[in-house]
Amino acid sequence: MSDTIAGALSSSGAPKISRINEAVIRIAGNSQDGIQAIGGFLARLAGRSEQEVMTFMTIPATISGGPSIFQVRIGSGEVLSAGDEADVLLAFYQHSYEDHIGFLKKQGIVVFDSDHVQPKPELEKEYHHVGIPISSLTVEAIGGTAKDKGKNIYALGLIAKMFDLNVPKLEKLVAERFTGKDESIVKNALAAFHAGYSHSLGNILETFKFVDSASKGGRQVVMNGNEALGYGLIAAGVRFGAGYPITPWSDIMELLRRELPKYGGTFVQCEDEIASISMAIGASYAGRVAVTGSSGPGISLKTEALGWAVMAEMPLVIVDVQRGGPSTGMPTSVEQSDLNIACFGGHGDSPRVVVAPANVEDCFYTAIEAVNIARKYSVPVIILTDQGIATRIEAFIEPNLEKVCQNISPDLTPVATHKAYDLTAPDGITRHLAPGTRIESGQYSVVTGLEHDEMGHPSGSPKMHTQMTAKRRKKLQALAAALPVPKIYGPPEGHILLVGWGSTEGPIREAVDRARAAGDSVSAIHLRHLHPLPKGMENIFSGFNHVQVVEMNDEGLYGYGQLGQLLRARYCDPKIRGINKTDGLTWKVREILERAKSNVSAGLRKM
Repeated sequence: MSDTIAGALSSSGAPKISRINEAVIRIAGNSQDGIQAIGGFLARLAGRSEQEVMTFMTIPATISGGPSIFQVRIGSGEVLSAGDEADVLLAFYQHSYEDHIGFLKKQGIVVFDSDHVQPKPELEKEYHHVGIPISSLTVEAIGGTAKDKGKNIYALGLIAKMFDLNVPKLEKLVAERFTGKDESIVKNALAAFHAGYSHSLGNILETFKFVDSASKGGRQVVMNGNEALGYGLIAAGVRFGAGYPITPWSDIMELLRRELPKYGGTFVQCEDEIASISMAIGASYAGRVAVTGSSGPGISLKTEALGWAVMAEMPLVIVDVQRGGPSTGMPTSVEQSDLNIACFGGHGDSPRVVVAPANVEDCFYTAIEAVNIARKYSVPVIILTDQGIATRIEAFIEPNLEKVCQNISPDLTPVATHKAYDLTAPDGITRHLAPGTRIESGQYSVVTGLEHDEMGHPSGSPKMHTQMTAKRRKKLQALAAALPVPKIYGPPEGHILLVGWGSTEGPIREAVDRARAAGDSVSAIHLRHLHPLPKGMENIFSGFNHVQVVEMNDEGLYGYGQLGQLLRARYCDPKIRGINKTDGLTWKVREILERAKSNVSAGLRKM
């Protein structure tokens, strides 16, 4: 947008509207100021206006709160990342101004609360400064001590005026936000919004208007990744869940606790993580796939029971919303450092499936896929999402619920005979019968965490242990053979192939677009199935001189990162290298490109 800002300046001071394709707005203040609410309103308005939107937020890990940001990128075309730079910075405090003005594009606009911010003279030539006493004007508009509770809505009005946003839709969103509250709260919120909208921004800056978006051919929904994942589980037929609160999984837990009863389901908050997974396993044994979830520390506690589910071949879905670690780590920051524990955490040979959604929309469909894999292969499935997707808001076409929703109620049709762990089953795939299913032979299988024979009876036979271990392995090998090979973003051959997983998809694709526009030979693939890996990727790798795995985790002892090490172990290809970081922030497009070029240059120097 910065290229259009100059066009908006009027030497005569006459009003002017400049049409723009997209804008990146960064709101900086303290977590207590409700800046997430401002960003949420803007994101949801974009979704209801058929625009693309992507958000990014940081919140303090302490209960007392502290500095926080919410960034919104709104576009009339495709939006793949939250943006490397901001076109507009809204700063509530001096630290908000000083810490974030460097993120603003040159000649960008900084709107600041002049009650709390003293701009630096040396920066006033680099950026357009608009000072407004937001706090005192909010008090003037709605009175009382509302400066701490209403200035975010006042600031929303300022942004709405700046970008000529749809006021009736915003009014509706504000009213919806405070549904169930006292009528005076809604009245004050709307009063603050209109006061901000009516305030003159002066003759330094006029307004902007987004060009019309192309119709996407369907109604859009707007939500964050945790919400999409929760609703995906419900659509998949899950009717029981158990969990224990931990950031950033707790939002999914609260959604399921609230929504499952509407569909005849139940969610139980347990006393700890061990009880949570054990209760979910019990519900899955009863005949219907159940869900539990956590973040890294909780997944560690669940691993013993996870091993039991592998041994007993129980279908189960486990959600891991990754955050910075180890230990308590950075609970409100993004990281992708749980891949190793997801794939290999636990004792003994305990194969399980690991899938990772690529964006908010994919969270919904990945949840359904995870349930179906768990049912078909009688195996635990870990959904490995991360804080970057969990809190990110995106707009996408509303799913066809009549088509995707499914009923996974137990089938109690009698059978002649049944072996829960039949060694003659193709690819080792067997399924338990729900308790209550009549077996005409009168021979019923049992379930145990001990090694067992085909009927589930404990067995210490070396031969049986070897056969059952192979059976559990072969199921995942059969799944790997059925998985689709990732599609290549860009040409199928070239100089650099970027490989990503989880929330890195958007920035990686934008990096490819930017690189190719500059004449560089760069393509990308994105992995959703991490364990087992799809077959045939070695054919993709062979078409490129360099394979760079982009991850948000440490490069480790050998410089490859967690997925990088997994790919090198699988394909024994020395050109697979890592692009890693652990700053708790999502990838910027320019970071990926700079690191990729640096890695290539370093590799050439070693040759």
